[in-house]
Amino acid sequence: MSYTALYRKYRSQNFDEIVGQKHIITSLTNQIKNNQVGHAYLFTGTRGTGKTSIAKIFAKAINCPHSHNGNPCNKCEICESITNGTNVDILEIDAASNNRVDEIRELREKVKYPPVTCKYKVYIIDEVHMLTDSAFNALLKTLEEPPAYVVFILATTEVQKLPATILSRCLRFDFKLLTDEQLEAHLKYVFDDSKIKYESDALALLAKLGCGSVRDTLSIADMCVAYSNRNVTYASVIEAVGMTDRQTLKSITKCLLEGNKGELLSTINLVASAGKNLVQLAKDMVSFVRDVLVCKTCKDYKNILKLSSDSIKDLEELAGITTTEKLIEILTKLSTLDNEFRFSTSPRNLLEITLVSLCDFEMTELNELKMQVKLLEKKIK
Repeated sequence: MSYTALYRKYRSQNFDEIVGQKHIITSLTNQIKNNQVGHAYLFTGTRGTGKTSIAKIFAKAINCPHSHNGNPCNKCEICESITNGTNVDILEIDAASNNRVDEIRELREKVKYPPVTCKYKVYIIDEVHMLTDSAFNALLKTLEEPPAYVVFILATTEVQKLPATILSRCLRFDFKLLTDEQLEAHLKYVFDDSKIKYESDALALLAKLGCGSVRDTLSIADMCVAYSNRNVTYASVIEAVGMTDRQTLKSITKCLLEGNKGELLSTINLVASAGKNLVQLAKDMVSFVRDVLVCKTCKDYKNILKLSSDSIKDLEELAGITTTEKLIEILTKLSTLDNEFRFSTSPRNLLEITLVSLCDFEMTELNELKMQVKLLEKKIK
C-alpha cells in the first residue's frame, strides 16, 4: 500500500477532530441543530487552518440522516461517499483552474437540478478570489437567490480580493492561526498514534516552524520523520529544515554585542562551509535576537518563550551584556535583509557587511543620555 502523507492521513472527519476554530464550529453546529442552514458561506483565513476540512464536514453534517449534535455519523452511505469523493451532490471546484465566466455559467445551469441522494447540493469553491470579474458577476444572482436545496461554501486565503457584492451575500467566518500549544498537542497525538519516537523540544520547534498552519506543521513533520528514521530529535529537525543551531546563533549574537568582528566572520565562514543557507541564517538570527529582546524587556519572559532552562540561561547571559536600543537596531537591520537578498548577487557579502556594520553600532545622543541616567540611578541606589 502506498504511503499517505500525515496531513492527509489525519485530516479531520468530524467537528470534534478539528484543531482550534471553536468559534466557527460552535456557530455551524448550532445552525445544524436548529435547522437554520444558510445558503452561502465564506471561509477565509491563512492556508492550512481547516477551511476545506470544515467545509467537507459541514457538507456531510447537513446531509447525514443520523447526525448527532451537529456532527456527521461517518458510517452511513452518504457520509462515506462524501468522504471518498464519490458523492455527485457534493461538488468541490478549484477556482484557480475554473475561473472563467463560461465555467460559472455551466455551474449556474447545473444548480437548477435537485440533488440525487442528499438533502442539500453543496458547492465548495476553493480559492474563490481567483475568479475573473465576469465570473463573479455571473455568480451574483445565483449566490443571492439559489434554490432551497443548494448551499455554497466559498473558501479563500485573500478575502480582500473579493468584490463587496459577493461579501454581502455570504455568512463570513474568519479562520484564526493556531497557537504553538495547539499545534504541539496535535503533533503529540499524531506521533503517538503513528508510533513515532520524538523529543519534546523537537515538537516545540516543529510547532513554531508551522507558523499557525496545521498542514504546514504536518508537512514539515513528515520530512523530519523521514530524515530521522521515525526518531524525531531537536537536532534532526534542525538538520532536516536547514536551520542554524542555537549555540551558533548565540555565538554570532555575542560577537555582534561585543563588537568582535574577527570571530563573527569566522563563525559565518563555518556556517557557510557546512553548506547552510545564509538567507535562512538571517531569518534564524531575527528569531533569536527577538528572544533576547523578550528576555531583556519582559518580566514573564519564561512563560512567553517556553524554552528549555539551558536556552533561557543563554538568553539571560546575552540580555545582560547589551541594551534594548542595540537589540532593536539589530532586529531592524536584519528584518530588512529578506527583501534585499532578492536583488543581491552575493547574499553572503550582504549578510557579512550588515553584521560587521552592526558591530560598530553607535548610540545616538538621546540613547547615551538615557544610559548615563541609568548608571547614575544605579549609583544612587
